[in-house]
Amino acid sequence: MDNMTWHDKAEALSFRTQAFINGEFVNSASGDTFEIINPATGHSLAHVARCSEQDVNSAVEAARAAFESRVWSGLAPSERKAILLNYAKLIDEHKEDFALLESLDMGKPISDAMGYDAPATARCIQWNAEAIDKVYDEVAPVTEDALALVTREALGVVAAIVPWNFPTVMAAWKIGPALATGNSVIVKPSEKSPLTAILLADLAKQAGIPAGVFQVLPGFGHEAGQALALHNDVDCITFTGSTAVGKKLLSFAGESNLKRAFMECGGKSPHIVHYDVKDIEKAAATAASAICYNQGEVCTAGSRLLVHSSIKDEFVALLLKYMENWQPNDPLLENTRVGAIVDAAQYERVLSYIDIGKNEGATLAFGGQPTMTQTDGYFIQPAVFTDVTSDMRIFQEEIFGPVLCVTTFDSIEEAITLANDSDYGLAAGIWTSDISTAVRCSRALRAGTVFVNNWDGGDMTMPFGGYKQSGNGRDKSLHALHKYTEMKSTWIELD
Repeated sequence: MDNMTWHDKAEALSFRTQAFINGEFVNSASGDTFEIINPATGHSLAHVARCSEQDVNSAVEAARAAFESRVWSGLAPSERKAILLNYAKLIDEHKEDFALLESLDMGKPISDAMGYDAPATARCIQWNAEAIDKVYDEVAPVTEDALALVTREALGVVAAIVPWNFPTVMAAWKIGPALATGNSVIVKPSEKSPLTAILLADLAKQAGIPAGVFQVLPGFGHEAGQALALHNDVDCITFTGSTAVGKKLLSFAGESNLKRAFMECGGKSPHIVHYDVKDIEKAAATAASAICYNQGEVCTAGSRLLVHSSIKDEFVALLLKYMENWQPNDPLLENTRVGAIVDAAQYERVLSYIDIGKNEGATLAFGGQPTMTQTDGYFIQPAVFTDVTSDMRIFQEEIFGPVLCVTTFDSIEEAITLANDSDYGLAAGIWTSDISTAVRCSRALRAGTVFVNNWDGGDMTMPFGGYKQSGNGRDKSLHALHKYTEMKSTWIELD
């Protein structure tokens, strides 16, 4: 078995395509399905249940009944912890299945899916499970004739709408803390990559999570997603995806029952390289990976590279050298670093922005061409634009693909101004050997996460989220546990 290639394993892989409602795998109420295309081949991968409002109503009813029965929320934290630890163990045992589905479904290199996505999913569930019985409530300091308690309780029914670029990890970031705190959770995966969410449901049932507590509704945003966001018996909508959709969901939350709404949205992250960078080779290699990793389909992609003018020529030459290492190839080959763009629509979007950059007067210094066209897959060679100005669309708008914009600056103050000249504020980075510059710059950057002399560092202990139109709320860390709870104050008069 160990001698099998990933292609062999893909051929032998079987997987579910139904919705998971109230503990059972079912077809959509309408019987409708939608087709999943393998982006590396352009061929059909599966037909998946297409859920709509009727399915949402069934799932919410089951979720509410489970919550009110306290079959999950009423368990001692240590009991929920044991079940979720078992769940994490099952996810880890099925990491090859998760990696294969992720690669086949959205074009991710199998080495990335095995090296990050699958283990990070298990780790997230495990971390949140272990945190359950380590979060304490409070006793307020009040007069001696009263007892004042500050406690946290589960919100109720949580609907999680998750993206297509890191389908399993982003689902886990929401499932983990929401389940840990006792909520019933309904996941609506992206229609572009729904298969791993369905596997998560299968393993949740095996782990012992009760019926109705965890459910999965594949479908489209304007159908299942909108119905969840408008449903008056959903207590929280949590989302990762585009800013445009996030705004709609916030509006739906307001139109309905003022449900809690946590949005992790887009980014156009600035990556600053100062003239005093200590390791210019490492910085250049990192700048390449920051835009090429996961085909650039990353909300924190370092898509705006700001380089001090005094080192621009040297740095760009090094950058282009390292970009050569990021060539698209078959995602199921172990040494592939760039896979396929998720689908035809995103493929055309990325190519259209490359044309926009050319027409705006930027210089296409590297790549930007369709490649591997003989496969019928959606492959684009990563692109680097130089001579980019801050008024260009490619500098301001999120492309969500492997397109890097290089701009120069003459002072750190100018770099900060350029960096903050954005509707977004998800991530930012600064390379410098001066600690004062690093601290002052990180304080001035309007971003939820700032990387100093690295890109994309962090783990489950660090909160993740953005400023401005990159969203609200935070995933990961104990802060995520708190957002899936209500805070209650109880004042007890003593005799």
